[in-house]
Amino acid sequence: MSVIFKKTKGLTDTPFTYCPGCTHGIIHRLVAEVLEELNIIDRSVLIASVGCSVMSYEFFNCDAVQAAHGRAPAVATGVKRVRPDSIVFTYQGDGDLASIGTGEIVQAAHRGENITVIFVNNAIYGMTGGQMAPTTLPGQVTTTSPYGRDTHLQGEPIRISEMIATIPGAAFVERVTVVDPLTIRKAKTAIKKAFEVQLRNGGFSMVEVLSSCNIGWGLSPVDSLKFIKDKMVPYYPLGNFKDKGVQS
Repeated sequence: MSVIFKKTKGLTDTPFTYCPGCTHGIIHRLVAEVLEELNIIDRSVLIASVGCSVMSYEFFNCDAVQAAHGRAPAVATGVKRVRPDSIVFTYQGDGDLASIGTGEIVQAAHRGENITVIFVNNAIYGMTGGQMAPTTLPGQVTTTSPYGRDTHLQGEPIRISEMIATIPGAAFVERVTVVDPLTIRKAKTAIKKAFEVQLRNGGFSMVEVLSSCNIGWGLSPVDSLKFIKDKMVPYYPLGNFKDKGVQS
């Protein structure tokens, strides 16, 4: 009997600790498949962030470093400069990257650091109780915005991909999601391109993935995917925002 589907070598055998219905697992799988397909598992270094993905170093079958909250791009910079032949990538949530780590991500992009960033945007602080994040949608209810995000008081949500794309040092920036087979395939294509940019010494690359937080949102897993399609995508449109077309 032929094998048509199997576990990627890019993941360990450690069971995921994410909430049932969370799409972190899908994103992990896509990143791990790309590492295997590009034959870079043994030379890759994950920089784990603080947030729901704080234990991601348990799941990826490569070397890893745990960074302080928001500092993953700075740690990635250090690792890449010391070990330029390594493939260095960060895995960060919106609380980590778009709030406490905004300065780090912007400066890493400005310097054109040859790293890859996987940015998971679920519009909420998932791990710490469902508080409002910089990416929380207008009117969205969270534990710290029980009447919905008031843009007159808290401002508009930050569109990170659009902002990073304006930076000259950024080589590749794309926003994707993982709500169905088609978008999952497109997400994998973008993630693979981001790693290929690094392999070609092309500079800074980032893929933003619109992800679910069904527990924090108070929705079922199915309704959470619908929330992404109906609410998040209109505010955070999918697509490529920067592609310098780096050649090998």
